[in-house]
Amino acid sequence: MENFLEKTGLILEGGGLRGIYSSGVLRFFMERGLFFPYVVGVSMGACNAANYLSRQMDRNRIVNIDFVKDHRYLSRRRWFFKGELFGMDFIFDTIPNHLVPFDYARFFAAGEKFWVGTTDCRSGRPLYFEKSQLGNDLMTVLRASCSLPFISKTVSFQGRHLMDGGVADPIPIYKSMVDGNTRHILILTRPRGYRKNPIPLQKILLLRYARFPGLCQALARRYLRYNRVMDYIEALETNGTVFVLRPSAPLKTKRAEKNQGRLMQSFEQGYKDAASSFPSLIGFLRKPEKMIVPFRFPGEMTGSFVTHSGF
Repeated sequence: MENFLEKTGLILEGGGLRGIYSSGVLRFFMERGLFFPYVVGVSMGACNAANYLSRQMDRNRIVNIDFVKDHRYLSRRRWFFKGELFGMDFIFDTIPNHLVPFDYARFFAAGEKFWVGTTDCRSGRPLYFEKSQLGNDLMTVLRASCSLPFISKTVSFQGRHLMDGGVADPIPIYKSMVDGNTRHILILTRPRGYRKNPIPLQKILLLRYARFPGLCQALARRYLRYNRVMDYIEALETNGTVFVLRPSAPLKTKRAEKNQGRLMQSFEQGYKDAASSFPSLIGFLRKPEKMIVPFRFPGEMTGSFVTHSGF
């Protein structure tokens, strides 16, 4: 590993199938042999990262574009009758273990640290798992990280109920900081300036997840967390202390996109953005590091950041 990559964290946002943009970015990184020593992702960002560590350059594209019209992958009928829009058994069992085999051996042999972010439904706090802890449970934890509220079911794991990691910690730059990284490369799926609005219909939220008050609170406050961390990231970006890859314009791809043309367009946009930004990225990595002020969610994150340390 080259010295200029030490203490550098790669941080991947989720966003459902908008994350195909990040797949394009990582495809370019893999072609150039650029692998960061520390990777953290939530939701589809975590799935993208898993294929990045397994060195399977085409797998993100194949799984998330070639299969998207398969009713086993994405079906509104299934959501109506079973409460699950995405076929999670198909995505996290049939595909990786039979149709497009995931290279588990190469993944676990990779030297990079890799953290998968989830949300603990009872506490509403972020809960992270490192790849060395997972073994045969890798796909279960990735499934939990991608289980979006309202369109997926909770995942039971190690006595906890888990859901989408992007709820409690939408862009885990703080996780990267507390783990000792001093440089941060972010791959985002929204253009600069994007901010979230509060979730409408709060009463429906409370009814749907009445047994998980922590999750309800995290969902209700998610827009505040997201907007605060984006303010922080954009300030760091202006000061030249983080490097951000993001779409220059809003992606046409939706969270649950079935149009393969739009998905491929977003994938290619990510690849092209990575290629055009590559010289600047290498220049950023070779510059002396700057000290930055650690971020905390005001009044929330202190004392509530959770890292799962072992089974």
